[in-house]
Amino acid sequence: MNQTVRPITDYVAKAFQAWNGAAPDWIVALAEACSKSTQSAVARKVGYSAPTISAVLGNAYKGNMAKVEEAVRWQLIGETVACPHLGTIRKTECQEWQGKPYAATSSLRASMFRACRDGCPHSRIASATEETPS
Repeated sequence: MNQTVRPITDYVAKAFQAWNGAAPDWIVALAEACSKSTQSAVARKVGYSAPTISAVLGNAYKGNMAKVEEAVRWQLIGETVACPHLGTIRKTECQEWQGKPYAATSSLRASMFRACRDGCPHSRIASATEETPS
């Protein structure tokens, strides 16, 4: 029985070559994640397409590189933020809190809903576009 074997790709080496030996830390983290898993799986995790991840690693992405960097730092590197309401938390936890809907059944949930929309420096929510329930 003939099985096709997927060739192992050294994403780290490719990234360093594309970035002229000076790949930023987040590019290295992205490349390492792709080497450990698959480029498609990593792309899904950070919220981008596999071709976009390929272009980023190849230093050829024409889009907003800062947004991709932010996604990689949030989803892959596990950086922390100083939450004004909870203290030090992982960026992924911060992002999860921002995505939760309002729930009056939990005082923590209700206060976090407001905190994430009331001028938090880490919020990615446009407070003017979303009304907070009373």
